[in-house]
Amino acid sequence: MADSKHRILFVCIHNSARSQMAEAFLNHFGGDNFEAESAGLEPGKMNPIVVEAMQEVGIDISANKTKTVDDMLKKGTLYSAVITVCDAASAEACPVFPGKAKKLGWSFPDPSALTGSKEDILEKTRQVRDEIEEKIKGYINEASTPAYWVK
Repeated sequence: MADSKHRILFVCIHNSARSQMAEAFLNHFGGDNFEAESAGLEPGKMNPIVVEAMQEVGIDISANKTKTVDDMLKKGTLYSAVITVCDAASAEACPVFPGKAKKLGWSFPDPSALTGSKEDILEKTRQVRDEIEEKIKGYINEASTPAYWVK
């Protein structure tokens, strides 16, 4: 039953890389207990290298669209937690989502800001992807306990 799931919103600047990966991993690994969405302050276009990196681990996000925080506010969804996934350098610009949801901040490098050859960027994106995957798996374990949600 969808109503018994914890709804989690991942937020970053462009909703084109980190928040999309976090959303996909949480829905993939925690779909029985969690329902994830993602949004950005000023969404751009899906990062094709991120799409490629996610396909390498069997998760297809190629059809995903970028969404704005405003889109989420207009939907009126109540979230159990809102997690920003901006890097430390962008943390001040990372949007704050209003409401009573538990608020967390996770810092990951921005794949869209990576430089070098396509292979260099893909390799660095894989590292970010793997960091996000591990963080999500840990979060599922932590947030699956009733005590986690007690204020």
